[in-house]
Amino acid sequence: MLSRALPRALPHARIPASAVLRPLAAAATREGFRQVSTKAKAAQEKLKAQLMDQLKQAELKGWTEEQIKAALAMEPSIKSGIFQQVNDLALDVEEVYYNSNPGLLYQQALHYEEGSAIVDSGALAVKSGKKTGRSPLDKRVVFEESSADDIWWGKVNIKLDYKSFLTNRERAVDYLNTRKRLYIVDGFGGWDEDYRVPVRVITSRAYHALFMQNMLVPPTEADLVHFEKGAKVKPFLIYNAGVFPANRQTPGMTSSTSVSVSFARREMVILGTQYAGEMKKGVFTVMNYLMPLMPKRDLPPADRALPLHASANIGPDNDVSIFFGLSGTGKTTLSADPKRDLIGDDEHVWHA
Repeated sequence: MLSRALPRALPHARIPASAVLRPLAAAATREGFRQVSTKAKAAQEKLKAQLMDQLKQAELKGWTEEQIKAALAMEPSIKSGIFQQVNDLALDVEEVYYNSNPGLLYQQALHYEEGSAIVDSGALAVKSGKKTGRSPLDKRVVFEESSADDIWWGKVNIKLDYKSFLTNRERAVDYLNTRKRLYIVDGFGGWDEDYRVPVRVITSRAYHALFMQNMLVPPTEADLVHFEKGAKVKPFLIYNAGVFPANRQTPGMTSSTSVSVSFARREMVILGTQYAGEMKKGVFTVMNYLMPLMPKRDLPPADRALPLHASANIGPDNDVSIFFGLSGTGKTTLSADPKRDLIGDDEHVWHA
């Protein structure tokens, strides 16, 4: 079975109505943010008030009566749970925007991120700073006993000391704590429930959040109830502090850019690059590591999953074509055949 690992990148994020209603800007003072996460009742009242404010705006935007009723029936405990989880990560900021709708993220980017604009197609154009592409030479994988024998170490998979990873992680968290607002995106890498990987992105830029909402499979309300607490596996966490540089003096660093992954901690830390594609390729790196070990490590290779950097489409007779190739070699172009249905244009997982 061919399962699309990530949804196609579209100019506008395709999110169901319930997901559009769900996101709110959860604003509080520094003291109040901590109170929200520890006093559930107060948190729910605050969230309810924010929801009512959003609904007032929604009425002006032409929401239907059914959409408004559905929003009023939402359980705000999910939000208070997010507050607690953010506090557990030692993040303490004034405003948290959680799985916010695209319109709000457009507005935030246009207002707070210099150089952002809406182009004639309706897409959001942004500036990613000095980095306009990925930085493969600055990518590192933490050397850990649990994964050391599974990784092909060399020029591509470069070892990073665990202490250096923690230094970068602390630097990223410290930077994120200096921001007035943060954006959190919860989603999945992969569509198949038995194989998908939960991912949480924490970033200081609205455009990063919008990008990853487009890349990840959006969760349902039911998914969010136990997205972290009570889940089979905890989410893979991406700390995107790319606006802030890495310390060149940290062992293992070769520049002010660092993209490092710890499979044992299920964490990724980004410093020194605002290019959003680092997060997407980071999720693909995680899938490339985890999928060949699923559904069970002790199964023969032929019975385990195979991640593919490939596009795929399907014809009227259920005949599937798969196009392999490096980035920029034409996978998307070849798979976009008007006589065939597109399965996906970049990343897939093949499993029995």
